[in-house]
Amino acid sequence: MRHLANWSILGLTLLFLIGPFVIIILAGTSAGNNLAFPPEGMSMKWYLKVFTIESFRTSFALSMALAVFGTLAALVMGIPAAYALNRYDLPGAETVRTIVAAPIIVPGIIIGLALLRYMVVPLDVTVTMALFMAHTALVLPYAVRVVSSSMQNLRVDMEEAAVLLGCSRMQAFTKVVLPNIRSGVLAAFILGFVTSFNQVPVSLFLSGPGVRTLPIDMLAYMEITFDPSIAALSALLAFMSLAIVFIAERLLGFSKYV
Repeated sequence: MRHLANWSILGLTLLFLIGPFVIIILAGTSAGNNLAFPPEGMSMKWYLKVFTIESFRTSFALSMALAVFGTLAALVMGIPAAYALNRYDLPGAETVRTIVAAPIIVPGIIIGLALLRYMVVPLDVTVTMALFMAHTALVLPYAVRVVSSSMQNLRVDMEEAAVLLGCSRMQAFTKVVLPNIRSGVLAAFILGFVTSFNQVPVSLFLSGPGVRTLPIDMLAYMEITFDPSIAALSALLAFMSLAIVFIAERLLGFSKYV
């Protein structure tokens, strides 16, 4: 009886987690012209149509660029910050950690509204640049935390030995520290990429005419069209995210860092 209860709970949990994905995947295969479940027949035409919609292609390219370059910018700032927080006894280090974590703690709607009101409008920043800065700021906490976690497992005496053997601090960092935290840096990049690509609240405030990320473009598309192509695109994005995380887990042991 206990085993039956355990399996029932497990089954209900899996249904709760996986059920929405199954519904979206099947809804995208509908042969009808309206988004519905159960699907009206079976067809792959809506999955093919996704690639023919110009706005999706444009917004996908923008989301990819923001995710890649925003995450790289966050790593450029986050790796030195993580190094300083881990290697030096800095005054106010805990306060700095709290400030860095603020974009995770504060709701995205507040961040988007604040950036729009006090940066984009007064400084007349372009929409693309505003999105880039916002996505970089949102990914930065993940870069600092994941790299810090990786750096805590690196023995300090390895770096000190390199300095004693004639390396400068910069050389010791590039030749000893950085290669040994490479997996952590890659894990931070993947986590930041997925977070940036799927970002909605901040992008909703900062997107402008003709410049929209893919999630915002999907919302706008659903306001005027309710065909199964939006379900097909959602399924494709879900598969892309799952594939990235699966590959990261297999190659890097992703779960060690998050």
